[in-house]
This record gives sequence, C-alpha cells and structure tokens, in this order.
Amino acid sequence: MPAKRAVDLTASVILLLALSPVLFTVAVAVALTSPGPVLIRRERTGLGGRTFAMLTFRTRRAGPVRDLTPAGRLLRRHLLDGLPQLLNVARGEMSLVGPRPLPPQGSRPAVGAARARLGVRPGITGLWQVSGRSELPWEEMAVLDLHYVEQHWLGLDLLILARTVPAAVAGRRSVRVA
Repeated sequence: MPAKRAVDLTASVILLLALSPVLFTVAVAVALTSPGPVLIRRERTGLGGRTFAMLTFRTRRAGPVRDLTPAGRLLRRHLLDGLPQLLNVARGEMSLVGPRPLPPQGSRPAVGAARARLGVRPGITGLWQVSGRSELPWEEMAVLDLHYVEQHWLGLDLLILARTVPAAVAGRRSVRVA
C-alpha cells in the first residue's frame, strides 16, 4: 500500500472515530431542521475516471426553492457538510488532500488539466479550498489543481491540511497557501 493511501486510510478511520459525536450531532441537526434525507450522494469522477457516490450532509431544502436549511448555513460555513467524505476516503474513493472531485463529463473525453487530475484521487480539501474556494474563477481552480497534481508530496499535503483546519474552525472561506 503506497504511503499516501496508508496515511489516508489510517487518518480517515481515526477521524471518523474521534468525530463520531460531531457526525451524530450534525445528522440529528439536519434531520430536525428540515425534511429529507440526512446524507446525499453526488456522482463524482475519481482516480482513473471512475465514478463514485461522494457523500455529504444535506444542506439545502428539497423542492423548487433550493435554499440553504438553517443547519445548512452553519454546516457550510464551518465545512462540516463534507465530513461524511471521510467514508469516501476510508473506501479509497477519495484522499484527504487532492483536487476537488468534479461531476462526470458524460461522453466528453477529459483533456488537459481535466485529464491530469484523473491521475490522483480527488480530495476533501486541496489547494483550491485553501486559496479562495468559490471566490476563484474556474480557470484558477484548474491551475491550482494541475499544480497540485504535478507537485504533490506529503509536505504539501500537510501544509494544506494545516491551513484547512483554522479556516474550518473560524468559518473563513479561505486561508491562502504561501
């Protein structure tokens, strides 16, 4: 088992166990604040172009007006909606750090940066998340993802993880990686 996968597996299992009270509390909050399933599955493309069901806590109401639920605002602000993705990491579908998983492209073949990102497991967090998230244009996200794919190493992963934690706790949208 390669070192990165061993770290991902070990860390995801430890985090799932350590965060189980938080996961339970969030699940109850989602269930009590709006009707619908607690977890949702989103089809995403992973390593080698294989699709998988990425898990997230539901943060939006069902129906024609898909606004954030009361719990959803808090979950998104503190990045708690993505905690179920630790299960995706444990199953080997995702990594703790990597490019964000994108929806499948359908019949269009992946080219350029989109193709390069298929060479690594997508991550719960990555350069995009700690460099501006949704405030960045699509093109800059692609550049950051490509940079990660070409330069990834354990030290960069640790730096990204270290920058993700304060952003999540403080509820900030980004913490730039120097």
